[in-house]
Amino acid sequence: MSRYDLKPKAHSGAIAVVVGWDRPLQTYFAQVFTPTQGEPDQGEATTWLGTEPGELPTPEAAIAVVVRYAEIPATLASDLEADMRATMGVEDGTHQAEAKRGLFDSFH
Repeated sequence: MSRYDLKPKAHSGAIAVVVGWDRPLQTYFAQVFTPTQGEPDQGEATTWLGTEPGELPTPEAAIAVVVRYAEIPATLASDLEADMRATMGVEDGTHQAEAKRGLFDSFH
């Protein structure tokens, strides 16, 4: 799995923005955290996509989720693509395969 913490844009309402690649789910993911009364500094993930197998199939799909909230580095799409390619051929371990069967009734 990879994870990139992006710089939130001023006045976007976000306090943290994250994108990355999740090899077990074979999807990119995107998260936007906004402040809450209970946790004004850490916030809550008010946007979180990429929790289902294959939900965000490309780096561009993940970036599109967060582009209004964060500054996007010029190399982010290629970095995410490289992260995915680096995990090609890696198989799930016993516990990952078992968890997928329980959650998704499959071996995605």
